[in-house]
Amino acid sequence: MGTEGWCLLLCLALSGAADPGPTVPAAERQWRAVDVVLDCFLVEEGMHRGGFASDKTMVKALLVLKQVPVLDDGSLEGFSDFQVSTLVQDNPPVTFEASVSPVQIPHAEALLHADCSEKEVTCEISRYFLQARQEVAVETAAWFMANLQVSGGGPSVSILMKTLVDAENTALSYPVMNLPLGPQGTVLTTVEFQVSTQTPSLSLQRGSSASLHCGFSMAPGWDLARVEWRLQHKGSGQLVYSWTAGQGHARREGATLEPEQLLLAGDASLKLPSLTLKDEGAYICQVTTSLYQAQQIIQLHVQASPKVRLGLASEALPPTLICNIAGYYPPDVTVTWTREELGGAPVPVSDTSFSSLRQSPEGTYSISSSLTAEPGSAGATYTCQVAHISLDEPIVTSAWAAPPEQRTVAFGVLFGSSLFLLVLLYLGLQRWQATSSKICQDSEALWVDALLPPNKKKE
Repeated sequence: MGTEGWCLLLCLALSGAADPGPTVPAAERQWRAVDVVLDCFLVEEGMHRGGFASDKTMVKALLVLKQVPVLDDGSLEGFSDFQVSTLVQDNPPVTFEASVSPVQIPHAEALLHADCSEKEVTCEISRYFLQARQEVAVETAAWFMANLQVSGGGPSVSILMKTLVDAENTALSYPVMNLPLGPQGTVLTTVEFQVSTQTPSLSLQRGSSASLHCGFSMAPGWDLARVEWRLQHKGSGQLVYSWTAGQGHARREGATLEPEQLLLAGDASLKLPSLTLKDEGAYICQVTTSLYQAQQIIQLHVQASPKVRLGLASEALPPTLICNIAGYYPPDVTVTWTREELGGAPVPVSDTSFSSLRQSPEGTYSISSSLTAEPGSAGATYTCQVAHISLDEPIVTSAWAAPPEQRTVAFGVLFGSSLFLLVLLYLGLQRWQATSSKICQDSEALWVDALLPPNKKKE
C-alpha cells in the first residue's frame, strides 16, 4: 500500500467514516500524539548556504513528523501510526522520519487534515548549511530545511532538521546525497528549530492596523540572537524593525514587536498602525539563534476603496452622463452601466468611454466613465456599478435621464422663474434708488439747517 492508500485511510479515520460517533465538544477534546505524513520533494543539486536552492533537481520524498500532539475531536479513534512496511513500491521515496519532541510543531491540525479538506500541502526539503562553523558543526551530521505551505492561504512552516545517524558509522546510505539511513531504510532526524506564520497573505484597508504573525520554537540549548523584519517591494528593500539582545529599533514609525516576554516565548509578530500604500509588499520575518537561521514571508496587500459620483457632464440634447471613480487602490476596477426604462428591466449598456487612468501623489487611482444617454419618449434610469477588490459589494449609483419634452418644460419653467426673479430684482432696485434719493435730500436739508446761522435761516 502506497502513500495514497495511507492518506485514504487517514481521511476515513478523520471523517469518522469507519465508526461515526458523536462530536466531542471543544472543551473536552484531548491531546493525542499522531504521525503526520507529507508528500515532499527533495532537492538534490544546486544547493547553497541558507537552505535555498537554484537549478533544482528534485526527487520524490516523504516527511514523517513523528508523534505530533494534536487535539482529538473523537475522529482519531482507530488511527494507526505510519509504518515503513506500508510503502510497498518498486522505487520507494526517500523517507525522512523527524522526531518533534524538542520543538513545538504549530498548525499540526491543518497539516494533518489538508488532504481531507481538499487542500494541498507543498513540501520541499533541501540541504541546509550552517551559517557559522561552531564546535557542534564538527559532527558528521547533516542538516535539512523543510518548507511547508498549506494551500488556500493556510499556514506556512519552515522546519530545520538534523540527522541522528553518523554517516561514517552506518552501512546504509542514500546513494545521491550520501545520507545515513536507519535500520528501516529511513533518514532519521530530529527537529531543532522552526519558524512559522499563520497568515502568509493579508489584505487590509488603508488607515487600519496590521498584525503580521511570526512564531518560532527551538530546541533546548539554543538562544535567541536576533529578529529582523524587512520589507521588499518593487525591487527595493528596507529594514522595518530589528531586535538584538533585548534592544528593539523601529525604522518604520509606530512599528512594534511583541513584548519581550512573548518574544522570548516564541512570538515575533510585528504590529503596524495606520497603514499607507507605502506599507504594501513582502515582509520577511527572519529569526536567528546562536546556530540557526530561518524565515517566513508575509505578503501584505493594502487596499483603498473607491468613491463614486454620477453626474450630468453636458445638458445638451442628448445629455452626457459621467461616472467618476476616485481614490482607489489597487488600480484594477470594473465599471458597468445599465439602462432601465419605466416598468422595464435593466439592460446592459456597452457604448461607453473611459478617461485615462490617473494616479494621485499618495498612490491612489482615479478614472471616469461616460456615455450619451438616450432617455426615449418616457425617460430612463441609468445606473453606474463599480466593483473593486476592496469592496464586499459593488457600489451602485443611478441618475434619471428625462425625455426631451420634460426637459423643454423644465427649461421653460426655469426660464420663467428666472425672468420673474429678474423683474422683482429690477423693481426692488428702482424703489431702493428712489428711497435713497429722498433720504439724501432730507439729510442735506437737515445738514444745511444745522450749519447756517439764525439770520441766514430767515433769509
